[in-house]
Amino acid sequence: MILAAAVFASCEDKKTSTQNEVETMLEEPIQPDSSRLDNTKVEEVVEAEVEQEKRKGPLLVQEELIPFLMEYAKEHDENRVRIKTRFGDIDVELFRDTPLHRANFLYMVDQDYYDGTFFHRVSEGFVIQGGNSDNPDTNKKRHRIGEFLIPSEFEAGHRHVRGALAAAKYSEQNVSKASSPYEFYIVQDPGGAPHLNNDHTVFGRVISGMDVVDEINKVPTDESEWPLRNIHIEMEIID
Repeated sequence: MILAAAVFASCEDKKTSTQNEVETMLEEPIQPDSSRLDNTKVEEVVEAEVEQEKRKGPLLVQEELIPFLMEYAKEHDENRVRIKTRFGDIDVELFRDTPLHRANFLYMVDQDYYDGTFFHRVSEGFVIQGGNSDNPDTNKKRHRIGEFLIPSEFEAGHRHVRGALAAAKYSEQNVSKASSPYEFYIVQDPGGAPHLNNDHTVFGRVISGMDVVDEINKVPTDESEWPLRNIHIEMEIID
């Protein structure tokens, strides 16, 4: 079952540990932490859970994934998305030569998956990673959308330069380096992250808002690189 809990790199060696820096694992989901729920009322959480029961699209399964995403890519020509945070907006362009990842990201935005998730990992001088949270409705959304992996699209040749938008992946039983459909990261390092090339699929780039990425990359975090104050995300397709 693909219920992702983030695996974070050692704070002592953020750039040289290539195995777990932006990976997720096939383990138990992140559980709600009352210290991170921003005092959300129980009634509001229950209401959100009920709302997420409503299915807006088909339940996606691995066997039917590629035909679904290729058809979705044909029907949706958009390739720009705005990521909204309290620090400001980050606009990203999705590459057309990574059609599976482009379609998946657009589909997740259309399904409102990212609204209410966080930039849940901030690795100073390296990346900011988003698409997960410790709120119950995030796991409910994943159950509603489906359990699957996105095949890698390394053949497009996009590299981990500063501002690259790439997909996190599951570290166990994943020899094909397929991508998580839910979690993504943005490279903040001015020198890029070349050691991640051909290990994670780069499927887009920041076209506006790298100053916002830089500000987020400075926030205080706990030992697991989770920001001490949650950085909520909302997304919309802009073009």
